[in-house]
Amino acid sequence: MKENQYQLIATAAFGLEAIVAKEVRDLGYENVEVENGKVMFQADAAGIARANLWLRSADRVKWQVGQFRATSFDELFEQTKALPWGEILPRNAEFPVIGKSVKSQLFSVSDCQAIVKKAIVEKMKMKFGMPWFPEDGPLYRIEVSLLKDIATLSIDTSGDGLHKRGYRQLHNEAPLKETMAAALIQLTNWRPDRPFHDPFCGSGTIPIEAALIGQNIAPGFNRNFISQTWRNFPKEIWDQALEEAEDLARYDQPLEIMGTDIDRDTIELANHNAQEAGFADLIKFKQVAVADLRTDLTYGYLVGNPPYGERLKDVETARMIYRQLAATYERSFPTWSLYIFTADEEFEEIFGKPATKKRKLYNGRIRCDYYQYYGPRPPRDQDGGNNNEARI
Repeated sequence: MKENQYQLIATAAFGLEAIVAKEVRDLGYENVEVENGKVMFQADAAGIARANLWLRSADRVKWQVGQFRATSFDELFEQTKALPWGEILPRNAEFPVIGKSVKSQLFSVSDCQAIVKKAIVEKMKMKFGMPWFPEDGPLYRIEVSLLKDIATLSIDTSGDGLHKRGYRQLHNEAPLKETMAAALIQLTNWRPDRPFHDPFCGSGTIPIEAALIGQNIAPGFNRNFISQTWRNFPKEIWDQALEEAEDLARYDQPLEIMGTDIDRDTIELANHNAQEAGFADLIKFKQVAVADLRTDLTYGYLVGNPPYGERLKDVETARMIYRQLAATYERSFPTWSLYIFTADEEFEEIFGKPATKKRKLYNGRIRCDYYQYYGPRPPRDQDGGNNNEARI
């Protein structure tokens, strides 16, 4: 690894790793490795700021301090102690240790956490010559993760999960995470010059994420990150990353984005959240049932997360909505592409038409499918690209 380079881990929901890897590469970072639930890459200190600001579909960004094989507590202690904690943590750092263990001989997570904590304290005693540490300063949340006897020690650089953009203070009972909403959009090839409509908008997450993408606004621009409090990363690094994000934003990009829902209260939530995100005059929210949807626009994108049995506690009600969606799509949106995210494995049968393509994803612990129905290609004079799925 080059000097002043950090080994970073962008964690991701299962099924979204390839999307996160593409986002990392789009930021200019190479040597990207993908494993289940995470994407590893190398970056300088500025990369920590840029990754936190720009990754739309990742859960959080971690700094990997060390990785080694450990099959005994002695090995875990000695190899943890050998890492440069005194160069990383200030003497007043608050450094709780969390952990997990999968298919490893060291299966007691609480014991592993205690061993790692003790090893770090011993290393810091050597560095600072102090018998104890007050832990009343900046927070460094350390994780020891054991997988098949390989221990990975990392520090969370994000703080709150990256799905917390700062705009959604209010939400409905079953909100879709902002990171998943962004991923659903990125799995289409929607462009800002095309209409975009969420027919099940709920609290507005998918339309708001579409607006952020359409105007190339960094999703983390209006929030703070725990690593901003660390001495390791001077304020100038964050200032430069924020300035870059401001320069790259396209606030004057016109967008045709709409969200509709049958429930009046959720439309009020959506309008509130759009206002918090700065899109009050840009996104149109309206109370409309799926069966009543109409449009004069063409070659747009319908992207939605409809209610399903897990959420409604009533599978048949959900399936009635799917039938209404099928009739509406055929009648009023013949040139549009349709993307539906649901846990109902019989969606295609109820909808009455097989998807062009479907992709398995997880909404929390719920297995879902993303059903993709490609619309016809726009005339050549209306389209600068193709109408196939984004290749991720």
